[in-house]
Amino acid sequence: MSKNERREAAREKAKQLREQQRKKDIRNRAILISSLSVVVIAIIVGVTLVIVSTLKPAGPGPANMASDGITIGENFVAQTTPGLQPGETPAAAPTGDPNVADIRIYLDYMCPYCGQFEATNNEQIGQWVSSGAATVEIHPISILDRGSQGTKYSTRSANAAACVANYSPDQFWAFNKLMFQNQPQENTSGLDDATIKDLVSQAGAQNLDQINSCIDDGEFKNWVADSTSRALQGPLPGTSEEKVTGTPTVLVNGQKYGGSLSDANAFSAFVVQVVGSAESTPTPTPVPAG
Repeated sequence: MSKNERREAAREKAKQLREQQRKKDIRNRAILISSLSVVVIAIIVGVTLVIVSTLKPAGPGPANMASDGITIGENFVAQTTPGLQPGETPAAAPTGDPNVADIRIYLDYMCPYCGQFEATNNEQIGQWVSSGAATVEIHPISILDRGSQGTKYSTRSANAAACVANYSPDQFWAFNKLMFQNQPQENTSGLDDATIKDLVSQAGAQNLDQINSCIDDGEFKNWVADSTSRALQGPLPGTSEEKVTGTPTVLVNGQKYGGSLSDANAFSAFVVQVVGSAESTPTPTPVPAG
């Protein structure tokens, strides 16, 4: 092969290499553009979902909790109310006879002091409620999410309580009792949702499928946040007590109990004192424990 032929062959080879590189660059550019498009679309979708979620109107609170709590009366039957509408102010449940003790408890299911009060007083409060000597209004709030290793147990458990109040209110007392009998220690992950749903079933709740879906979906978690904020900011309906400053906050006929959480006689004496200050009527009056 002559020198000119070798030069021409080299020139042709170089041309082919340049063409191959050009095609490779075009393919790489197309892949890059396609990848960037996917990323951009994903970002747009994510931002859109956030915006839609933010703009989605808040739903109503759970039925039977128009005061932000559920009121349990004689034979553990719950008072029925419509759900609290977004922006609506909670109203205190009717108190009725002043000689019937109106006991209101603001609690967090992770709170060890709430568990202590519950273990000490559940039996005697249950006797008063069953006989018609008292009503109990339970307000589940969420102030201890930080104490559940990121699982937000306080919010999840309060949401579950709201689900029971909404779909099976007459079993709320039994469910509340089981939640404290199985209360996890603070600074643990708390009970998982499957365990909470099992406690709902043990409480004899109706409409289990709806309650389970409600727990899985966090149906009332926004209400939990709002009702907790209302409790912490005040005012508290039906009392001169300004706001909740810790749990449990226990009110009897609007008066705050400040005694021992582990002395049933002390709480019973407080209830008798408060009820005794009202006009006497021939209704059953709570009697001291023991």
